[in-house]
Amino acid sequence: MESLSKTDRKILSLLQKDGRMSVAEVGRRVGLTPSPCADRIKRLEGKGVITGYYARLAPSKLDAGLVVFVQVTLQRTAGDAFKAFTGAIELIPEVEECHLVSGEFDFLVKARVKDMTHYKDLLAGSLLQLPNVQESKSYPVMESVVQRSGIRL
Repeated sequence: MESLSKTDRKILSLLQKDGRMSVAEVGRRVGLTPSPCADRIKRLEGKGVITGYYARLAPSKLDAGLVVFVQVTLQRTAGDAFKAFTGAIELIPEVEECHLVSGEFDFLVKARVKDMTHYKDLLAGSLLQLPNVQESKSYPVMESVVQRSGIRL
C-alpha cells in the first residue's frame, strides 16, 4: 500500500481517539471541508486501513473486571493441531485475544471474566478441554498499568 499522507495520519489519529467525531469536526481539525474529508475516510475504509468503529466499555460494570493471561502448550503441533485449537478457542466468549507465539509455549490467551471463581470454571470447563491442550499457566492481572487501544501513527 502507498504510504499515508500527513493528513490521512491526522484523520486516523483523531478517529482512533473518538470514532464518533463528525466528519465536519475531523475536517475542521485537519484543514479540510467535510466533503474531501469524507472522501478520505471512505478511501481509508475501502483500503482496509480503518476496519471498524467501536465503543469502549467499562469491564467492571459488565461482570468482566478480571483479566487473565494464559500460556497454552499443545500436545502436538503437527498437522491440523493448530487449526483444531484455534477453531475451538474462537467459540469461547470470555477469550478476548489468542496469539500463536514462538517460544516455550504455543499460544498466549487473554481472557476476561467476572472473578477467580469464573476463571476457575472457564479453565477447567473450557480452556483445558480444547483440542490438543497439554498444559497451561495462568497469570491473573492485579492492575493494568498501561492499556492502549490505538496504534502509534
